[in-house]
Amino acid sequence: MREPTDRQTGPLSRPRLPSDERGVAPVVGKVLEVGLVMLFVGAVTAALYGGVVPDYRTAAGDEVADRVVASGSQQVQAAVPPNSTDVRSVTAVDVPETIRGETYDVVVRNRTLVLDHPDPGVSAESRLALPDSVVNVSGSWSSNERAWVVVESVPGGLAVRLEGGERP
Repeated sequence: MREPTDRQTGPLSRPRLPSDERGVAPVVGKVLEVGLVMLFVGAVTAALYGGVVPDYRTAAGDEVADRVVASGSQQVQAAVPPNSTDVRSVTAVDVPETIRGETYDVVVRNRTLVLDHPDPGVSAESRLALPDSVVNVSGSWSSNERAWVVVESVPGGLAVRLEGGERP
């Protein structure tokens, strides 16, 4: 049997590796495969953390903020007795330490609980439904302290205060 030939250059030959370097080809192939996989994983990770994951964290944080304010509002309203004139009560309120990895405050503005968060995409508020006997609502909670609702009798009715820290 004759070897195939190229009409101008003579017999066609396959490039041959020296006998002592034949084991290098599979290693080079695997290194290229690993490099491509690493490149793919890096690109996917960059895409996720560049857009999808932060947007999801903000949306989830906003949902948690809504729940925190709704729960806090219910607990404030439940702390106020319906028909009382001589009251002094202190009620503990549970709030998560962080939302979207950041501490936050819950403040009272015009009889409304408002969540104040460093991320502008995370916000919530809830109007308090309190009896007419409540003449003053004030104070705030910080998520890095224990939260309390204090209800006290004052001239003309009841005062509700949000406080943080040790039991008032």
